Amino acid sequence: MSLPRITKANAAVWVAALGFLILVAGGLAGTAAAAPTGGVPAISIQVGEGGGPQGTSLAIQIVILLTVLSLAPAIFVMVTSFTRIVIVLAFLRQALGTQQVPPNQVLIGLAMFLTFFIMAPVWERIQTDALGPYLAQQISQEEALNRAAKPLQQFMLKQAREKDLALFVRIAKVEAPQAPENVPLRVLVPAYIVGELRTAFQIGFLISIPFLIVDMVVASVLMSMGMMLLPPVLVSIPFKLVLFVLADGWALVVGSLVGSFVG
Repeated sequence: MSLPRITKANAAVWVAALGFLILVAGGLAGTAAAAPTGGVPAISIQVGEGGGPQGTSLAIQIVILLTVLSLAPAIFVMVTSFTRIVIVLAFLRQALGTQQVPPNQVLIGLAMFLTFFIMAPVWERIQTDALGPYLAQQISQEEALNRAAKPLQQFMLKQAREKDLALFVRIAKVEAPQAPENVPLRVLVPAYIVGELRTAFQIGFLISIPFLIVDMVVASVLMSMGMMLLPPVLVSIPFKLVLFVLADGWALVVGSLVGSFVG
């Protein structure tokens, strides 16, 4: 499977797809259709008596939208490749022993752009199958949500382990699905998250081994030379950096992370 190149055009597609998931979940289809096309619609909040069932329904929809907006970062982190990537990068920094280098902003930014790169086919399918027809008023809100969930469901099913799925099926006390496509999201999402944590820790363990060997060798040499007061970490950091740079470590780590999703 080949990943598309990141351009301004498909970057807009990703942003639109994410915005679609948030807006549609809020149920503001009617107000979006009634907004004027000549400019940005104004938003005002008033306290008073409701205007009947329709006004009450709109207020509930706004509350739901605000709730979904507050949960959007967690949704983005948990149902995409972001979790595995950011944990592996954190393990890499810890193995190098460079404390806060690279800083957290750099690691999170790299994890976000790698997530956009990996999830590009999923966002494009959401835009084509759900967002585009919904904005063109060709399908209903419920149908758009169902279509938008399918690409994410297929992505998570590809990464989730059968053992984790069986665990949450048993905990939820639901009937075992006959096909992977029939796994409910309330079972699939936690199973996918647990599998991502396990995979990230496995990759982190493999990354840490070479640097641990360097630390052990440096500590043994310093002890044999009688330099017990010199911290081994202080001496091993330059050697680990040289080893990492000569091996083109960033390319290897990033390539392995991307390959673990699309391979």
